[in-house]
Amino acid sequence: QLQASGGGLVEPGGSLRLSCSASGPTGSSYAWFRQVSGKEREFVAALRWSGRNKYYADFAKGRFTISRDDAKNTVYLQMNNLKPEDTAVYYCAAAKGTLIVSALYSDLHYNYWGQGTQVTVSS
Repeated sequence: QLQASGGGLVEPGGSLRLSCSASGPTGSSYAWFRQVSGKEREFVAALRWSGRNKYYADFAKGRFTISRDDAKNTVYLQMNNLKPEDTAVYYCAAAKGTLIVSALYSDLHYNYWGQGTQVTVSS
């Protein structure tokens, strides 16, 4: 139900835009997480479909922007000034309900997951 795309290889300082297209039953809360092999999945950014607020991990503030396109039922993650430490598999996730703010940051509360898209930042 979630299809993530947009990953790739980019040089440090470059940009990528990830897309997460939803089909079928859609959620009310959406997020991006990332995971490096051997490490736990890490929260990146989230938004709730009913509100305007957006939520970011500290490392993402000022560099990443989460947004949505209602008509396309798609959530985006614009990533600028990418660093080698941003290298990871990025996953989009959706929750059936509107999560409270504290729950947005935990992958435990999301019901649907995309397949992941690899982002590699390297020169």
